[in-house]
Amino acid sequence: MTLLEEIPSGTFREASIPVLETERLTMRAPRLADAKTVSMLAADRRIAENTARIPHPYRLSDAENFIAGANKPGGEQVYLITLRDKAVIGACSIAQQDGAPEIGYWLGSDYWGKGYATEAVHALIDYAFTDLGYDALHAGARVTNPASRRVLEKCGFQWTGVGLYRIHSIKSSAPIDRFRLEQRIWSALKGWAALKRVS
Repeated sequence: MTLLEEIPSGTFREASIPVLETERLTMRAPRLADAKTVSMLAADRRIAENTARIPHPYRLSDAENFIAGANKPGGEQVYLITLRDKAVIGACSIAQQDGAPEIGYWLGSDYWGKGYATEAVHALIDYAFTDLGYDALHAGARVTNPASRRVLEKCGFQWTGVGLYRIHSIKSSAPIDRFRLEQRIWSALKGWAALKRVS
C-alpha cells in the first residue's frame, strides 16, 4: 500500500479549507481523482517555465505527489480552479514564503486569455484578507510572462522590484517581477468598484 492509497477522498485536508466560488469558477481542495487532469494540464512546458516548482516533464506521479502533499496543517493552502461544470482548469495557492503570505497560480493553456486567472486571484485575495486576516500579500511573475503580470496589476498588486528565483523546470534561476498588495489598498479598490454611476 502506498501513501497515496492511504489518503481517502474527503480527508481532513479537503475539509480544512473552504470552497471559494465566483461567478464562473469554483475553487476547491485537490482530490486524488484529479491527478490525471492535473498532470495533463501541467505537462505544458510553458506552464512549467513560468512557475517556480512545476517540473518538466510533468508526470502523473508528480500530480499525485502534489495532491498528496496539499493542504497539510500549517502549510500551503492549495486550490484547484474548476469551471462550474466541474472541469479542472488550473490551480492556485497561498503559502508562507520567508514569513510573508504569497499567492501563486497557473491555468491550462486552453483557458488563457478568458479572465479566469483574474477571477480566481480576486477570490483568493478576498479570502486571504477577510478570512485569514492578512495585512498584505506578495506575488511574482517571470519577467518574460506579461500576461501574469497583467493579472496581478488588474488585482491591485503593485510592483516592488525584481528578484532571482530558482525555476525547477529550467534547472536555473530566472528574473521575477515581485509584487505586493496591502489589505487597505484592496479594500479601497473594492469600494471603488462597488460605486455605480447614476446618469
